[in-house]
Amino acid sequence: MTQDVEMKEQQPAPANSVSSTSTSTLEQLKDIAALIETGAYTREVRRIMRAIRWTIQLRKKLNVSVLSAFLNSAFAPGSEVHSRLASYIPKEDEQDMEVDIGASATQAPSKHSLPEIEIYCYLLVLIFLIDQKKYNEAKACSSASIARIKNLNRRTIDVLASRLYFYYSLSYELTGDLAEIRGILLALHRTATLRHDELGQETLLNLLLRNYLHYNLYDQAEKLRSKAPRFEAHSNQQFCRYLFYLGKIRTIQLEYTDAKESLLQAARKAPVSALGFRILCNKWAVIVRLLLGEIPERTVFMQKGMEKALRPYFELTNAVRIGDLELFKTVAEKFSSTFSSDGTNNLIVRLRHNVIRTGLRNISISYSRISLADVAKKLRLDSPNPVADAESIVSKAIRDGAIDATIDHTSGWMISKETGDIYSTNEPQIAFNSRIAFCLNMHNEAVRALRFPPNSDKEKESAEKRRERQQQEQELAKHIAEEDDDEF
Repeated sequence: MTQDVEMKEQQPAPANSVSSTSTSTLEQLKDIAALIETGAYTREVRRIMRAIRWTIQLRKKLNVSVLSAFLNSAFAPGSEVHSRLASYIPKEDEQDMEVDIGASATQAPSKHSLPEIEIYCYLLVLIFLIDQKKYNEAKACSSASIARIKNLNRRTIDVLASRLYFYYSLSYELTGDLAEIRGILLALHRTATLRHDELGQETLLNLLLRNYLHYNLYDQAEKLRSKAPRFEAHSNQQFCRYLFYLGKIRTIQLEYTDAKESLLQAARKAPVSALGFRILCNKWAVIVRLLLGEIPERTVFMQKGMEKALRPYFELTNAVRIGDLELFKTVAEKFSSTFSSDGTNNLIVRLRHNVIRTGLRNISISYSRISLADVAKKLRLDSPNPVADAESIVSKAIRDGAIDATIDHTSGWMISKETGDIYSTNEPQIAFNSRIAFCLNMHNEAVRALRFPPNSDKEKESAEKRRERQQQEQELAKHIAEEDDDEF
């Protein structure tokens, strides 16, 4: 009984904690709005980017009461913008209304008329709706925000607009209506090109590539990519996405060397917290390396947090490494649903030839002379005429340089030549040259990625400005590693 009384007396505490949490979140949103307002007046895009990073950190704390209170502080209740944004927010509970009233009564609302604040409110409401899985409301809100952005041509809105483009496409993808907005995305990309909005061009190009690849329209995606204007990347996240989509296109086009480079670079450049994106890049990179005849290292499959997701590809790699066609078929059937969801099922069908070639290479190393009938038996060819098929497979492997052997057609033998010293060939030099080129490319990319503070006036800065600049540099260095990780 005593315990029950004590528990009942302690029940009001969570309500106070909820109220304090909502109040602190509301105050942080007001600080973000003030930062965006300052960035709009001073035309410093970096401040707006910092405001977006802070918003991403707050997205889990958003609720109906906080959003309603923030809209009341940002716009006059009853105005057109306020009514339009409030219509997308669900009705709040009585407890939330009490928290809202208590939080908003402490400070008088400050009304904003800047279009940057309006676009930011659209972004905030859209993120909240997607997190709450209200996808139809998110579609309506994103469409209204895109219609509003078309009438605005301000460089300080470009950062906010690029985020809205992403969530606009995401809301339609979650409802299965991605094909409906393809024409709108093309029009937005054309407008961003005319306005020299390079960040918008990056984002929209990736969204269009994702749109085409979602429906397996690889030829159209390559035509768009090849004709789109090129410039230096402004966002590391968008550049990683572009490399991933480029790797997928190159893989389908049988350009495996370029595809491997793009996919590995995308996985390497992606943030550590973007685990799902890095897993997907590694899945495609493993398949491409197998198609190139390479065997990925075991450490690729043992990366932290990826062991379970890469397990089907580890077993597939083992089957290819051994050259066992029967084991390869078993693994492909066992994980067919996983390969289909990853979009790699068609690529795994191509691997059958590589499995046969690997098994043939192992046979040529093990036997100096072996009959074609035994070759067909060891490769487990299940065709009506396995000996003839084995002869054609061996002939093609010899022509392609996969094995160093000859065929005695009259006796039906495959005669392997003695393997020489590999260090007497040019292969070590080629491998060493590829490593040097990789290091040089990484150094050049690091140099190009250096960021410098804007100093267009070239005037001597005061002590106050110097302190402010140093503080901004410290904050930028702190958040640059976790920049926009939610997009992945």
